[in-house]
Amino acid sequence: MQFSEFKENDLSAIELIENEVHAYPWTRGNFLDSIKSNHTCLIMKLNDEIIGYTVIMFVLDECHLLNISIKKSMQKQGYGSHLLNEVIHRANLACSKTIYLEVRVSNQAAIRLYDKHGFNEMSIRKDYYRAKEGREDALLMGLVI
Repeated sequence: MQFSEFKENDLSAIELIENEVHAYPWTRGNFLDSIKSNHTCLIMKLNDEIIGYTVIMFVLDECHLLNISIKKSMQKQGYGSHLLNEVIHRANLACSKTIYLEVRVSNQAAIRLYDKHGFNEMSIRKDYYRAKEGREDALLMGLVI
């Protein structure tokens, strides 16, 4: 597995994954804004194929995990853990004290992954996400590193 910063020319492959795995995906503009804002935008490749990506933002001594996704056909094989470990590694390099994220309360697979890596439930953000029928709550989680 290889990790590298993603560039604008990687966005077609990233968008395919994003649209495949999220009911309300980020737009190309969201990814471009992240690149232009100097967020840490990483791709994970296996045999030269992009199988996952993440966008993280550093603010003072905090790391905010904004997006993390694995190609649907590669899920449940440990790649999400590898990508999350890379996020934790990058947060350590940046001298972050805490990593924060929001996750849909219905996304139990992701919540289990975050639990496995030591994230703690901190609070609920009511009606944070768009949903098929109105809004869905987000679980705010954090990891002290």
